Amino acid sequence: MKFAILLHILGIVVWVGGMFFAYMALRPAAAQLLEPPQRLTLWVGTFGRFFPWVWASVLLILGSGLDLIFTKFGGFATTPVFVHSMFGIGLLMMLIFAHVFFAPYGRLKRFVAVQEWKSAGAALAQIRVLIGINLSLGLINIAIAVIGERLG
Repeated sequence: MKFAILLHILGIVVWVGGMFFAYMALRPAAAQLLEPPQRLTLWVGTFGRFFPWVWASVLLILGSGLDLIFTKFGGFATTPVFVHSMFGIGLLMMLIFAHVFFAPYGRLKRFVAVQEWKSAGAALAQIRVLIGINLSLGLINIAIAVIGERLG
C-alpha cells in the first residue's frame, strides 16, 4: 500500500507540477520574450517532451488509485466520499488531457510544421484554456486529498 501511495503522489507531482510550471512560468515568459514562430515552436517541443510523462503519470495515478481503493478501502462500496470525489475529478482530468493530446495538440503540431502561425496560435489558445482547467482541477483534488484524509 505504501508503494502505491508513493507512485500515486509521484504521478500527481509530475503532472500537476508540470502544468503549474508551464502555465504560471513558461507561458508568460514565452509570450513576453518570443515572437509567434519561436513561441509556437517552443510549445510543440515542450509538449512533445512533457506529454509522454503525463501519459505515464495517468497510468500511475489510475493504477495506484484503483489499487488503493481496493486494498485500503475494500472497494468502491466502502470507499469514503472524498475518495470518490478525487476519482471522479481525476477521470475528468484524464479525459481533458486525452482531448488536448488528440485534438488541439495535433492541430498545433500540424500548423507549426507548415508555418500557419495564426491557426497554430488558435490551437495553443485552446490548449492553454484546457490546461488551466486541468491545473485548477488538480489543485482542487490535492486539497480534497489533504482535507479528506484529515477529516476521515
